[in-house]
Amino acid sequence: MAVWKSETSNFGGIVRQVALGFVPEAEVGDYVLVHVGFAISRLDEKEAKGTYALLEQLGAIEARTRARAREGRRLRSDSS
Repeated sequence: MAVWKSETSNFGGIVRQVALGFVPEAEVGDYVLVHVGFAISRLDEKEAKGTYALLEQLGAIEARTRARAREGRRLRSDSS
């Protein structure tokens, strides 16, 4: 069984262990794209910051959508 090197990552304040087997050249301080606990590619700083900004926007949109859905459910249940 292969043992992969792992490192600690910090994404928006969430700290997790990330396996580096797919990106063995990654070093401390590098930006990596992580999926289900595995780093799957390295990103340059500009690309990483752009991706993070996009994910923040999607999160904000998602939060507003959930809030609107909750309000809609309350309105429907209050009117019945």
